[in-house]
Amino acid sequence: MDADYLDALLPRIGRALFETLLMVSVSFVLATILGLGLGLLLYATRPGNLLANRAVFGVLNIVINIVRPVPFIILAVSIIPLTRLLIGTSIGPLAATVPITIVASMAIARIVESNLVAVDPGAIEAAVAMGARPARVLFTVVIPESLGPLVLGLTYIVVALVDTTAVAGAIGGGGLGDLAMKYGYQRFDWFVILVIVVILILLVQAAQLLGNWVSRKVMH
Repeated sequence: MDADYLDALLPRIGRALFETLLMVSVSFVLATILGLGLGLLLYATRPGNLLANRAVFGVLNIVINIVRPVPFIILAVSIIPLTRLLIGTSIGPLAATVPITIVASMAIARIVESNLVAVDPGAIEAAVAMGARPARVLFTVVIPESLGPLVLGLTYIVVALVDTTAVAGAIGGGGLGDLAMKYGYQRFDWFVILVIVVILILLVQAAQLLGNWVSRKVMH
């Protein structure tokens, strides 16, 4: 392996890594905002809960159940017109954040809902008995009680986003997945693929370690 090969490869890896981190960070922030809102609404409007509303809960539940089973690559292709409307193009890391955000927000909504449902009903009943309004119960009792598991759930989402951005590279999203396809698989350069696999593993491990650390701090 000569120096010219490495001199040509390293800038490409650096650029691809930047694009992957850009997709993960932008998608995670947007999906967390949307997912938390949807998850809170799902939890609060469940029959028998603080803001029980069968119609709202039913619509949200159906929408999430429709989006979640669709394979990411099919969803990304099917919403290309929406991506072009929002970003101005359907190619590149920023364009890829649109379908990634949609998929991740649905997953986060379910994670939020399942963790909030697991909160001790006794704590909620006590807050309601003291005259707390539903919004206050949600933000001062329900969310704090489930914060540790929520952080672990969001950590899982970050790990999944790293995987998803690799798939996004196959449809013009850029990043490490795109580099692996164009300069690794298509050129039969297994060294490139090996390097990218190692980088992805390191990214996932770093995200998991950080999530575990934050979760422990929150629980304490």
